[in-house]
Amino acid sequence: QVQLVESGGGLVQAGDSLRLSCAASGRIFSSYGMGWFRQPPGKEREFVAVIAWTGGRTAYADSSKGRFTISRDNAKNMVYLQMNSLKPEDTAVYYCAAGPFWARSSTGYDYWGQGTQVTVSS
Repeated sequence: QVQLVESGGGLVQAGDSLRLSCAASGRIFSSYGMGWFRQPPGKEREFVAVIAWTGGRTAYADSSKGRFTISRDNAKNMVYLQMNSLKPEDTAVYYCAAGPFWARSSTGYDYWGQGTQVTVSS
């Protein structure tokens, strides 16, 4: 069992930055991917970024690449999402996820946090 708790969301202006944090507890296997997903209002949950718990390999959605950076601190069981140059279309509930497949699909993740709201005004 893995438990995830997100924090760091809030209301920002377009062009601003935010750093989201995900605190993980429980057993995280070395092969796990730690992902960030988001769900805009009225839309499906979508992939943002993923990082391998071991090795730090990363992947990003096209909408995130160049603006967002995912990182992790294994010693602290933390995953971060640094978001720069935020746009109104980034407005969503952001979720941290953990799973064994290092996947871009939400179905590849077994554990989810409750989400943190990010709102970007124009």
